[in-house]
Amino acid sequence: MRAFSQLYEELDTTTATNLKVAAMSRYFRNAAPADAAWAVYILSGRRLKRFIGPALLRKWLIEESGFADWLVEESTSTVGDLAETIALLMENDESVVASAPDIPLSTWIAERLLPLRDEPVERQHDEVMSWWRTLPYRECFLVNKLLTGSLRVGVSELLVTRALAEVMEVPRSEIARRLMGDWIPGESYWSALQASDGTVNADPSTPYPFYLASPVDAAADIAVLGDRDKWQVEFKWDGIRGQLIRRQGQCYIWSRGEDLVTERFPEIAAAAAWLPDGVVLDGELVAWRNGVVQPFNELQQRIGRKKVTPAILEKIPVHFLAYDLLEQGYEDLRTLSMRERRARLEALLANAPAGLGLSPVLTVESWEELAVIRSEARSRSVEGLMLKALDSPYGTGRQRGAWWKWKIEPYSFDAVMLYAQPGHGRRSNLYTDYTFGVWRGDEIVPVAKAYAGLSNKEIEQLDKWIRSHTKEKFGPVRSVEPTQVFELGYEGIAASTRHKSGIALRFPRILRWRTDKPASEADTLGALQAVLETHSAAGDAVDADAS
Repeated sequence: MRAFSQLYEELDTTTATNLKVAAMSRYFRNAAPADAAWAVYILSGRRLKRFIGPALLRKWLIEESGFADWLVEESTSTVGDLAETIALLMENDESVVASAPDIPLSTWIAERLLPLRDEPVERQHDEVMSWWRTLPYRECFLVNKLLTGSLRVGVSELLVTRALAEVMEVPRSEIARRLMGDWIPGESYWSALQASDGTVNADPSTPYPFYLASPVDAAADIAVLGDRDKWQVEFKWDGIRGQLIRRQGQCYIWSRGEDLVTERFPEIAAAAAWLPDGVVLDGELVAWRNGVVQPFNELQQRIGRKKVTPAILEKIPVHFLAYDLLEQGYEDLRTLSMRERRARLEALLANAPAGLGLSPVLTVESWEELAVIRSEARSRSVEGLMLKALDSPYGTGRQRGAWWKWKIEPYSFDAVMLYAQPGHGRRSNLYTDYTFGVWRGDEIVPVAKAYAGLSNKEIEQLDKWIRSHTKEKFGPVRSVEPTQVFELGYEGIAASTRHKSGIALRFPRILRWRTDKPASEADTLGALQAVLETHSAAGDAVDADAS
C-alpha cells in the first residue's frame, strides 16, 4: 500500500501527462503482479462499491477523536473531503507509523476490505479503528476513500494504457483492448495482460475499445478537411453509444462507459439473435417510434432501470442504429478502411429485423450544404454531424485527424451562483462545484449544477470570493451572496418533477464568468420554460432513413 500511496501522491500533485506516465511506469515495473493488477483496476476508472457510508465514518471519527461534533463538521467543511479530514485528525505519531507493517495493496483489498462488507457493524468499527490508529496519513486517506467507494485518481485510461504499453512493450491498441470488459484483478490477470497471444480476453462478451471523435468548432476548421468526397458524413445521434456483440450464440450490449446493459434493452438483444456469430457492431441506442428517432429525454427514462417492465418496453421502444462493423466471422476488421467496413456493414444489415438498422450516410455534395443541415440539427433530434475519413481505420480512444464531431452550438442563458462546494483530489481544498439559479418573480430558484468551464486562475479567484461572501454553511456546502453571474451552456432541456424549477438541463457547463453583468439581469425561469415549450412543440424527431 505504501508504494501505491506514493504513486497516488505523485499523480495528484502534477498536471504534466509525461510525469504521470513516468510515475505509473515506475510503479508497474516494481510492484508485485497482484498489486499491479489492482492498481490498473483503480487507475483505469473502475471503483469498488462502497463498504461503509460516510455518515457512519463521521460518527466514528467524532467518537474516536474526542472532538466536538461542530468541530468535526467545521473541519470537514474546511478541508472539503471526509477521507482527508479523518486522515488529518487521526494522524499518528512517527513511532506508531514506523512500527506498522506495509501491507500490499492486493492484500488490503482482497483480505481486509472485501470481507469487511459482510461483517456486523461492531466488527467493522473495530477493524476501521485499528487502521486509523496505525496508518500514516497518506495510506489512511486512501483506505478511507476505498471504504466509501469514492477514490478517484487524476489520470485517464489513455495514460494508463501508455504506461502499460511502455512497461510491457505491447502496442497501446492491444493494451486498450485487453483492458476492456469485465476482469478480475490478480496475478493471473497481470500475466495475461502482458502475454504475447492476448488470451486475457477469452470472454466472448469482451468489447473493443471505442474510437472517439474530436470536436471541430467552426466552418473554417471544416475547410481544412479538404475534398468533401473523401469524408463519410452521418448524423450525430443523441442516444447511448454502444457495441452490440454476437458471439458463441449469445448477445451482449456494452455502453461506452463499459457497462454491460444487455438486460436493459431486451428487444435489441432479441433482434441481435438474427446476426451470425462473430459479429461486433458499433452504433447508437435511440428511442424509436414509427421509424423515427425520438428525443433523448425519452430514452433517459430507461437508462437508470436495471429491470425493464413490459409497460416501459411498450411506452419507450428503442432501436440500434449501427454505424460501424468491428468484427465479422470472428475476424477483427478495425484495420480496414472506413469505406470497406461500411460496405460490409451495409451488406450485413441489408435485411435486418426490426430493432436493428443502419445509421444513414448523408449524400449532399458540399460542405456548405452540410452546414445548413447542421444548423437544423435540433429539429432533427440530433447533436450535429459526424465526419469520418473514408480511408481511416477504426482507432483507439481519441485520435485526432480521422473522426470529427461537428456539433451544434449549445443553448445558453445567464444564471446567478447560489451555492458552492469543494471539488475532489487536487481540488478538494478549492470551491469548484457550483449551483446556479434564475429569477422566478422576486426569488432565485436553482436550475443547474456545473463545475467545468473555468480556468485555474478563475477558480482561484472565485474560491477567494466564495470564502469571503458566504451567507450560510451546510456541511461542505456554502450558500453565497447571489451577485455573481455566469453564462451557462447546455445540450437539452426536459420537464422534471424532481427539480424545484420543474426543468432539467442536460450537460450544463460554464461558458464564461459574466463580471460585466449584475444579478438583476440574469435570465428568468420563464425564459427557460419557453425554450422547453419550443423544444417539445418541435417534436425533435428525425426519420433515420433521411439523407
